[in-house]
Amino acid sequence: MDQRIINLFDEYTHQPLKRDDFIQRLTKITGSTAAALAILPLLEVNYAHAETIQQEDDRLTIERITYPGDGCDMKAYVAMPKKKGKYPAVMVIHENRGLNPHIEDVTRRMALEGFIAIAPDALSPLGGTPVDADQARDLFQKLDAAKNLNNFIKAFDYLKTRKECTEKFGAIGFCWGGGMVNQLAVNVPELKAAVPYYGRQAEAADVPKIKAALLLHYAGQDERINAGIPTFEEALKKAGTRYQIYIYEGAQHAFNNDTAPTRYNEAVAKLAWGRTIGFLKTELK
Repeated sequence: MDQRIINLFDEYTHQPLKRDDFIQRLTKITGSTAAALAILPLLEVNYAHAETIQQEDDRLTIERITYPGDGCDMKAYVAMPKKKGKYPAVMVIHENRGLNPHIEDVTRRMALEGFIAIAPDALSPLGGTPVDADQARDLFQKLDAAKNLNNFIKAFDYLKTRKECTEKFGAIGFCWGGGMVNQLAVNVPELKAAVPYYGRQAEAADVPKIKAALLLHYAGQDERINAGIPTFEEALKKAGTRYQIYIYEGAQHAFNNDTAPTRYNEAVAKLAWGRTIGFLKTELK
């Protein structure tokens, strides 16, 4: 697909553009409204393909819980191995579409690897993630940044109350969630392992606060996010932070999202996931 179209869709989902403006600009690139509307299903997420691990998988215990946030009750999706025991915990943080079926599936995937996986819903203060992805994205503009960060930090307090938890903590996030993982690395000294996928980098001045080991995944075609890599990496080196960085050439932003047909890259997603699981098991053992 024309890279201009993918870049425009990235602008639409992250600036964000109004839908009418997006369609108008897409029409100019494709040549007609009919062509633009035909391409849309190839760009937008399709949650019909979200379930790779069934909700009823008999290897897992699944819960929908609430925990105290910053002036609100936070909703979260929790998955863990059904076998009794104590497990390290990994927070799974969604993109700017909220806690949707795809992220719930990623949470189940993480649990099958031997972790307590918890996926908070950032939109809890606004009633929770709506079904419509565009509506969900718009709601992110209404979140209070400081309270939002606290809402995620408080999830670790909740995990400490779980008898199944070893209190060894990791976090993984995608796009908006990748940026949040970087913020947690700065603000949660107990965090041992952080895996941001194509997420906005922490400010260089904050890097010395990071205690976690970092595994950084970036897409080669993601100019918007990749522009922040050099400054971030320089700060990581200067601070002596343990980190690994992978830039997957040819991959698009959101390459891990298998419900985004145009940007999903199966080979890259599997490679990055394998590296992620190996990293988390090493750091949280």
